[in-house]
Amino acid sequence: MPEETAVVTSLAGGVPGADRLAELIPLALKGFAAGAVERGGPAPAGGPAAVAAGLASTLEPGFPATGVGAEAALTELSRLLAAGSADPADPWCAAHLHCPPLAVAVAADVVASALNPSMDSWDQAPVASELEREFTTGIARLCYPSDPGPDAVVTTGGTESNLLGLLLARENGITTVVCGRNAHHSVTRAAWLLGLPAPVLVDCEGDRMTPGALAEVLRSLGSPALVVATAGTTNTGEIDPLPALAATCREFGARFHVDAAYGGMLLFSSALKPLLRGLAEADSVALDMHKFGWQPISAGLFACRDGRGLDALTVRAEYLNADDDTEAGLPDLLGRSIRTSRRPDAFRMAVTVRALGTVGVGALIERCCETASEVARLIDAHPSVELWGEPTLSTVLFRPVAGGDALIARVRRALLEAGTAVVGRALMPTGDGGFRLWLKLTLLQPHAEAADYRGLLDVVVATAAAEALVPQQSTVVS
Repeated sequence: MPEETAVVTSLAGGVPGADRLAELIPLALKGFAAGAVERGGPAPAGGPAAVAAGLASTLEPGFPATGVGAEAALTELSRLLAAGSADPADPWCAAHLHCPPLAVAVAADVVASALNPSMDSWDQAPVASELEREFTTGIARLCYPSDPGPDAVVTTGGTESNLLGLLLARENGITTVVCGRNAHHSVTRAAWLLGLPAPVLVDCEGDRMTPGALAEVLRSLGSPALVVATAGTTNTGEIDPLPALAATCREFGARFHVDAAYGGMLLFSSALKPLLRGLAEADSVALDMHKFGWQPISAGLFACRDGRGLDALTVRAEYLNADDDTEAGLPDLLGRSIRTSRRPDAFRMAVTVRALGTVGVGALIERCCETASEVARLIDAHPSVELWGEPTLSTVLFRPVAGGDALIARVRRALLEAGTAVVGRALMPTGDGGFRLWLKLTLLQPHAEAADYRGLLDVVVATAAAEALVPQQSTVVS
C-alpha cells in the first residue's frame, strides 16, 4: 500500500492511533489557521454567492475517483471551512446562542471521536457510560439539591430536551400544553411531533410570562395541563417568574417544565443562581452546555425531579439490553435516550467541569453577563442608538434611533454581506398590539470586553445612514 494511502486509511484507535492523529491533526490546524487569516473577520464577505463560489473554486463537481491524499484534503478543506465560517470567537459574531467552544472541550472531543464509544449499550461504551452517569447525576443534583431521586440524561440540545418534557407529560396522561408567547419554537414543534394539540399561549409582559394570565388560562381548561416556562428567552434572555408560576401550577394541579436551555447553567454561579429561584419546583428542566458551558454542539441535558419518570424511555432490543444481561448487572443504556447510536457528549462536558470547576464555569457566565450590562450602558449613552431594556443575562437589544423596521433588517443583512458583523434580530411587541424590530447581540465570548463593541455601535449607525440613502422597494418585515 502506498505510504500516503496508508496514512489516509490509518485508524484513530488502538495503540498506533495517537501517533497517526499526531501526524494528521497539525495538517487540519494548518488549514484552519490559514482560513481564519483569509476570512479576516467574524464572517465571510460576499454572502451566499461568494461562499458558494469559494467552494466551487476548491472542489470539482462530484466525488473524485482518486483521492488527493490526507495532506491536501485536510489542509484544503479545513482552510475552506475556516475561511467560509462565522466564527463565534470573534466578538462581532453575536447573532445567536452560538458559543465559541473552549479549547479543552474540543481537545476532549478529539479523544472521544477517536475511541468512538456508542452510547446505546455498555459493551460499546464501558467507561464512557460510567462517566456519563456520574456527570448526569451531578447535573440532576444541581437542579434538585433537596429532592431524593432526581436524574438527568444527555440530549442534543434544548429542542430534544423540551420534546422529552412533553413526552413525559403525555405518558402521565397530559395532552394539553400551555406556554408563554415568549416560548421557544421547539415547544410547538414537540407538540406536533407527539400528536398533541398546538400549545395554548399565555400573554407576556415584556418578554416574561405573567402568573395572572397563566392562572386565567389554566382556570379555563377542562383537563390537566403541562405548563412550559422559560429561563432565558431566545429574544431577550428574560427569565419567567418561576416561583409564582410554580405556585400557580400547584394551585391548578398542572405539571411544570422549565426550558432553561439558555439560563440553566447559572446554577454554576453563586452570584447569578438566585435568578433561577423556583427552578427546583419544576417537574423537569431543559439545560444546554453549548450555550453557557462553551461546548461544541451538541451538549444538551434533561433533568427530572423524580428520576423514575425516565422509565418512560425504556425500550427493549435483545441485542442491546437483553433481560439476562441486565439481570447479570450490565447497565441498560438504551433507556437513557430516545436515540440509539449517540456520541459520548458527556465526556467533554465532564472534562470541562473537572478542568474549571463549577466556580470557573460560573465565572465565565458572570463575565458575559457583566459585559452585556456594560454594553447596555454604552448603548444607553450613545446618541444615535436606543436600548430595548436592561439585559437579564447576556442578550442586548438595540436599534438606530433613525429609521424603521425595514431599514433595521437591511442594516443587519448589509453587515452580514460585508462580513463585518453577525448581528441577530428580534421582533418584539410594543405593548399596543404592534411589533418593532431590534438588532440583537448575544454575548457568549467570555474574553470580550464592552470596549470591543463600542466600534460596532458606530458601524451600525453608519450602515443605517448609508442604507437609508439607497432606494428600496416596499417590503413587509415580519
